[in-house]
Amino acid sequence: MKLLLVGSTGLVGRHVLALALAHPDIEHVVAPVRRASIAQPKLLAPVVDFDALPAEAAWWRADAVICTLGTTLRIAGSREAFRRVDHDYPLAVAKLARRHGVASYALNSAVGADPDSRFFYNRVKGELERDLSELGFRSLTLVRPGLIGGQRDEHRGGERAALLALGLLGPVLPRAWRINPAERIAQALLEAALSPAPGTRIVGSDRLI
Repeated sequence: MKLLLVGSTGLVGRHVLALALAHPDIEHVVAPVRRASIAQPKLLAPVVDFDALPAEAAWWRADAVICTLGTTLRIAGSREAFRRVDHDYPLAVAKLARRHGVASYALNSAVGADPDSRFFYNRVKGELERDLSELGFRSLTLVRPGLIGGQRDEHRGGERAALLALGLLGPVLPRAWRINPAERIAQALLEAALSPAPGTRIVGSDRLI
């Protein structure tokens, strides 16, 4: 199969990319990036501007899309910039992929995603899920992790403290509150692409331990 992976340089995306390149059933991986990356077998990494995606590029024609794009309010710098990365870009990718015949889309979303949430982060995630559901994908998988465990490139002090606390309390916490390892999230996303279930499916944080 041919997989289109968006967000391949982030924490979860890096794990998806490694798993996909090693998987015998995946022949090609297309991973659009903002900056040139190191060439690898099976990988096409076109450099793109996510504000002006190449609508007619041949590489849109794939069997499935996995999207792990995302940022934080602190890194984005404003609510508008955050919405652009966490809503507008994933939706633009979905629309173009759907136009080129892609039938399966798997999204790394977040626990608490709800378009009616009073919390901005959860509301944006929920709005994206809602808008994706209107595009007519034969298979749409929404993976909703809680706190993601793994080594990030950027420093997130508050998140690191929460990871430490949850790591200590993990054995006594409900499954839905425990740390979700980035590799486990990546596995769930790749499984959704390899074996797409018809309709919309939600993978909760309790299944990502």
